[in-house]
Amino acid sequence: MATVTKSKIAEGLFLNIGLNKRESSDLVDLLFDEMKLHLSQGTQLKISAFGNFDLRDKASRPGRNPKTGEVIPVSARRVVTFKAGNKLRGSVDAYTRNSNE
Repeated sequence: MATVTKSKIAEGLFLNIGLNKRESSDLVDLLFDEMKLHLSQGTQLKISAFGNFDLRDKASRPGRNPKTGEVIPVSARRVVTFKAGNKLRGSVDAYTRNSNE
């Protein structure tokens, strides 16, 4: 599994686009801040050719401590879900098919 960090994305911008490191880092921070703003306002976030970030409300439910077996209430919360777009799925599928040949 690979972990993509904000610094790796900024490094990619620096190497491929020619922005300086500070501008690259600021651009990545701005992008993620904008995404967080829209999601925190309760709106769906769609990134064309990539996918959709949606908010889903989860009801409270009983949970269980796996160590002790004690029942613990899990409070209601809002979670972010992601659904890949068709182009992203197609790219992943094509890459998987080509790497298996």
